[in-house]
Amino acid sequence: MKIVCVESLGLPEIFLIAQQRHYASMGHEFTYYMDRREDEATLIERMHDAEVVVISNIKLPASVLSHCPILKYLSVGFTGLDHIDLEYCKAHNITVQNAAGYSTTAVSELAVGMMLDLLRGVTTMDGVIRQGKGRGTFLGRELRGKTVGVVGTGAIGTATIRLLLAFGANVIAYSRTHRPEVAALGVEYMPLDDLLRQSDIVTLHTPLTAETRGLIGERELALMQDTALLINTARGPVCDIAAVAAALREGRIAGAAFDVFEQEPPLPLDHPLLSVPNCLLTPHVAFATVESFVARGDIVFGHIDDWLNQQ
Repeated sequence: MKIVCVESLGLPEIFLIAQQRHYASMGHEFTYYMDRREDEATLIERMHDAEVVVISNIKLPASVLSHCPILKYLSVGFTGLDHIDLEYCKAHNITVQNAAGYSTTAVSELAVGMMLDLLRGVTTMDGVIRQGKGRGTFLGRELRGKTVGVVGTGAIGTATIRLLLAFGANVIAYSRTHRPEVAALGVEYMPLDDLLRQSDIVTLHTPLTAETRGLIGERELALMQDTALLINTARGPVCDIAAVAAALREGRIAGAAFDVFEQEPPLPLDHPLLSVPNCLLTPHVAFATVESFVARGDIVFGHIDDWLNQQ
């Protein structure tokens, strides 16, 4: 079979060369590309004659997939699959498998790090001292004792809960599925509206689905305390970005941190979150650590090996 890795996945070339030799020993052809190209023409050129394709979070619509007539298997080096046309894949018997679990620690650590940054003003105080100024009257806040509402208690949400409990936070949760292991930690599940009213910090860890798109909008933001913080390391469209920007501008919530947006960064310079106060932004890096990328490589190519062995 022809296996194509359309990007490097952030892996060193020596790793991909080893995979090439591995698949050659099994009688398969493995082609990899070290650059990341997202335009449809390049994707079609790289994928059109492949039976197995490796990709991360590059959008893969039907307009690309329709040029890949012998494609049988997609090994996706990403947790979410909302960038893949799954309906097309289902209709054309293309198996799609994600890399669940590779970035659980990375994302949960950044979510908590964003909370600490907002509470202690780390980024703000960095700017202050670079301007030749001192603390002035600034007072930070501690995470210990805060009520943190975790929305979505899958693997990443649960890992975030464990970190928050270690900091001494009081954790409450909302999720479509109530997990016994979360309840066993002493975390109370409750309706979303109740969680929003009670939380000092709300952190989002849901996938993007028809049900979660726009989950946090103007109505939900109005339920939050004016001292509350909102953290989004899940998917940008889970929030109504314009509504969040308005709430920050008008002081209806105290701060927000976003690693994800309605589009992949770079953002346009007129993006609403770029001009509002108390908003910490990172360019979709929650998943991106040396450790998570190594784990991703092992998962992605392990899935391919398992699939090939079943053929």
